[in-house]
Amino acid sequence: MANTASAKKRIRQTTRRTEINRARVSRIRSFVKKVELAIGSGDKDAASDAFKAAMPELQRGVSKGVLHKNTVARKLSRLSTRIKAL
Repeated sequence: MANTASAKKRIRQTTRRTEINRARVSRIRSFVKKVELAIGSGDKDAASDAFKAAMPELQRGVSKGVLHKNTVARKLSRLSTRIKAL
């Protein structure tokens, strides 16, 4: 357990940030899942709309430091390829 005041503060900050980051990652996963479901149903219009909604969420994850930029680039590329193949 933390002894110093600065260590106690750091624990408080970390728990707060962890909660925010978990919510953000969960939100991103939900958006990606909507795209996956639309692709699975074979509806190209719905898939592209869901993809357009998911793109800014993924990019926001990069800017907030939750996801790595190359991970997001890879995910977007693969989803885009699958939508084009419909």
